[in-house]
Amino acid sequence: MVKICCIGAGYVGGPTMAVIALKCPSVEVAVVDISVPRITAWNSDQLPIYEPGLDDVVKQCRGKNLFFSTDVEKHVREADIVFVSVNTPTKTRGLGAGKAADLTYWESAARMIADVSVSDKIVVEKSTVPVKTAEAIEKILTHNSKGIKFQILSNPEFLAEGTAIEDLFMPDRVLIGGRETPEGFAAVKALKDVYAQWVPEERILTTNLWSAELSKLAANAFLAQRISSVNAMSALCEATGANVSEVSYAVGKDSRIGPKFLNSSVGFGGSCFQKDILNLVYICECNGLPEVAEYWKQVIKINDYQKTRFVNRIVSSMFNTVSNKKIAVLGFAFKKDTGDTRETPAIDVCKGLLGDKARLSIYDPQVTEEQIQRDLTMNKFDWDHPLHLQPMSPTTVKQVSVVWDAYDATKDAHGICILTEWDEFKKLDFEKIFENMQKPAFVFDGRNVVDAEKLRKIGFIVYSIGKPLDQWLKDMPALA
Repeated sequence: MVKICCIGAGYVGGPTMAVIALKCPSVEVAVVDISVPRITAWNSDQLPIYEPGLDDVVKQCRGKNLFFSTDVEKHVREADIVFVSVNTPTKTRGLGAGKAADLTYWESAARMIADVSVSDKIVVEKSTVPVKTAEAIEKILTHNSKGIKFQILSNPEFLAEGTAIEDLFMPDRVLIGGRETPEGFAAVKALKDVYAQWVPEERILTTNLWSAELSKLAANAFLAQRISSVNAMSALCEATGANVSEVSYAVGKDSRIGPKFLNSSVGFGGSCFQKDILNLVYICECNGLPEVAEYWKQVIKINDYQKTRFVNRIVSSMFNTVSNKKIAVLGFAFKKDTGDTRETPAIDVCKGLLGDKARLSIYDPQVTEEQIQRDLTMNKFDWDHPLHLQPMSPTTVKQVSVVWDAYDATKDAHGICILTEWDEFKKLDFEKIFENMQKPAFVFDGRNVVDAEKLRKIGFIVYSIGKPLDQWLKDMPALA
């Protein structure tokens, strides 16, 4: 029986290993993590992450060929294939601070693997890592190997939160990179055989190590670039009276471009896009390619600009001040169907409004009050370190209340910001909401989820990103 161990029970490790266990009943899969609360949650009815379909998969396999454990060394020692899915946060200090990936957790995982191994192993990079990480890991393993042979593979994940299980069941592609040596080819084949139990062979791509590592960064950079491109257009649409939805629909009909990732919004979030682009920028700079670095930096700049522009639009529309005004924030997760708040645009929008002394009432169906308060008090990039290493927030933000109902959030509010595209926000009774709000009542739709014309008929002043502006908004122009 092939034994697989995955170090790291987070958003990538947990779902990926659960699906491997489901699809490969002859493989024994162990997911290990040093976090006792996280492993306890994986072994309970309340999983530590929300992902549609994940519950069913875990329940079918847990205790049969899928195990969650804090006994890291035991499972690593017994495994034939070790996936490493630990955090690679952005460095907050030292060389490359604010851009380079911090490989502290990766390095300690590699040293531990070398330390406890008593048989040859295939070690698989599953975290998003900078190009040439495999080389560093290889050196650590080789110099500490005590005669045991290790093969390093890169097997980046291309999951989208909210559809991760679907993506794992029917992936566009599975990418495996390895050394171009007989041992490397054998290791690639061993991992390929696992995926081939449910993924069609033509969708399993094999490359050299560096191509696989760079492909992940490149894919995320290209996707983020599309979002920044359409968001740059949204500003121009507002200035000219064009409608960004019509423009992106027309552009997406070009078969060379296609329709995906062309929805204008308040900005992209999630654990990967910004981190991977910063990483790409750093790698370009280190390799003497400042022009290439500058090109990718612009994708981040437009994303930051879009969030700032949204906040400025809110403040300018409401008589240039939101001081002591109640603003309802609908949605805090970075996208619908996930409780993940990493790099969510909501953090910057909320901080911008709090900077102008607004009072915020926040509702998200999947994000807890504790998480929201942590996000609003943490420094940038702190979120990506393990929970026990994150700074404990000394205070909560007094101007913020977190409620469990959209109607409660909007009661007596001066304005509403929609920051996540949850389906339930499309079905709200806006007539009831309008009656209970201060007048004039504003809606700032950062995801273009509501029917602006309908809301205007009720009496709202509506701002939808990239759509023709109300006369009111033209009379009160934003400063940026």
